[in-house]
This record gives sequence, C-alpha cells and structure tokens, in this order.
Amino acid sequence: MFDCGKIAIIGGGSWATAIAKIVVGKTHHIGWYMRREDQIEDFKRLTHNPSYLTSVHFNIKEIEFNSDLNKIVEAYDTLVFVVPSPYLKNHLKKLKVRLKDKFIVTAIKGIVPDENLICTEYFHQVFDVPHDNLACIGGPSHAEEVALERLSYLTVGCSDMEKAQAFADVLNSQFIKTKTSTDVIGIEYSSVLKNVYAIAAGICNGLKFGDNFQAVLISNAVQEMARFLKTVHPIERNVYDSVYLGDLLVTGYSNFSRNRVFGTMIGKGYSVKSAQMEMEMIAEGYFGTKCMKEINRHWHVNMPILDAVYNILYERIAPQIEIKLLTDSFR
Repeated sequence: MFDCGKIAIIGGGSWATAIAKIVVGKTHHIGWYMRREDQIEDFKRLTHNPSYLTSVHFNIKEIEFNSDLNKIVEAYDTLVFVVPSPYLKNHLKKLKVRLKDKFIVTAIKGIVPDENLICTEYFHQVFDVPHDNLACIGGPSHAEEVALERLSYLTVGCSDMEKAQAFADVLNSQFIKTKTSTDVIGIEYSSVLKNVYAIAAGICNGLKFGDNFQAVLISNAVQEMARFLKTVHPIERNVYDSVYLGDLLVTGYSNFSRNRVFGTMIGKGYSVKSAQMEMEMIAEGYFGTKCMKEINRHWHVNMPILDAVYNILYERIAPQIEIKLLTDSFR
C-alpha cells in the first residue's frame, strides 16, 4: 500500500489553510511553506493564519513552517500545492530541488497562464514528474465551510488509484467524505470552467437577472462543460457527479464564491481593475477565462458562455449587450 509519507502544504491562502486543517488533524505533523516570513511569525504568535480563516487555530508544535521552498521540498514526500495559478510559475522559479520523485497533489483550481496547461500537466512537462506521481483535489469545497467543519465532499484524482486512495484516506474525516477517480484531466478542466461560469452567474446577478434565469444559465453551463470534457478527454464520466456539477453549483450560487462576487461587481458596472482592487483576493476565473478561450481555439468546441465572459472581461463589451446575446441562444 502506498504511503504518502511526510506531507507539506505549499501556499498561505484560505484554501491552503483549510487543507492544512484537514491534513494536520489526521497526521499531527505537516510542513508548511509560506512566501512571507512575517506571515509565518504572526502565525506562530497568534496560532492562526493572520490573513485567512482567522477562526481556525492550530497546534503550532505540529507545524514546521519555512519560507524557503527548497528546504520544504527536500524534507517532505507529498507536496500539496495550493497557490493561485497565476503565481505558480514564480514560486517554482526558486526551486533547485527536483520534484520528479515527489508525490505532487495540486489543489489549484486554475490553469498556468502563458503556458495554458492544467497544473498536473505543467508539473509533468516542465519538471518531468511522472503522471502516476501527480494527483488533484476537486469537488464543491469552499474553504470557509471546511473551516467551520461543515460536511464537504472531495474527490482525489490520480492515474494510480492506490496513490489516490492513500491521499483520500488522509483527507477523510468526520466532516470530509472522499472518493477517488482517474479522470485527472476532466477534474482539472472542470475546476477551471466552473470559475468562468461562476463569473457569468455573478454578472447576471449584477444585472438583476433572477433565480429563474440563473437556473437556465447553470443548466447550459453544465452542458457546455460536458461538451468540452468529451472533446479534450473522451472517457466515460458522469458529469453530474459532485466533482463536476457539484463544484459548478456551489461556485455559481454561493456567497462564499469569489468568482461570483467578482462577476457581480462587473455586472454592476465595475471595471475589471477596480473589481480586483476592491476584492483584494484572486478570482481565478478571470485568468482561467483567457486561458480557456485560447485553448478552445485549438478544439473549436461550441462554448457561448465562455465566449460571452471573455468578451466582457477582455474585449470590454458591455455586459448588458453580451448577456442579451447569450440569453437569445438559450432554450
């Protein structure tokens, strides 16, 4: 049976903090890389993340903090990457220790900009990590609800099912139920697309569309997602599983969803820059929209919702005009 060994968290945001809470609750020891030394010092003093999920307290004796990524990578066997996708490349530029022999788990629900690669493929192509040493975490799971220990369901994807199950066992707890899948590509792409569709839902919310239309929007979004996944990775999958549809629903409807909040601001008339400045948090869907648009130029899948969000965010088409065109295409 595969042993995950010593586990380290890479990242200091809300989802990283939530995953750290889950993992340390099971293992009672984690490594934790945070870029800023002052954040680490404040964390040790306060016993909680000073910037995110501040209600979650940790036993500091169970955590080995380090702002040196190389030292964490060298000392730990399983590395859980939980940094915003736009910053992944910059973090990894510091790396001198090889990743090839590590078990890499990505909890990043985004695509590496410029490369237009899902995160596991980026680790495979750039760092030569074998596919069976690459896993992803998906499913409807707002960090805020995990922090409150509200029941959540996570799916661990990996081509090696023994490794997927081993990490799923680490995550499994009274408030986390887990399952496994080999559909790494599908899970990662759906995690990106649901952020795009959540921005669309937010834009429509900002434009004062009601619940009736939101339901039609999400219905069309899951069909669009299914078309894309079937084209890029045509395997047997049930797109109505929680890791696909469930994640889409919670991101499209929840007030915890930063992508929905970002979209709502755009719908109300904010510019992209002003919405980003006011949020002070990363809406992954903004970057994911551009990446997915560029990726789809190769696949030519019919994706009117993606196109509409792209036109609003990057072509500066008025939301009222673009969404009106989109509504005419729905049934």
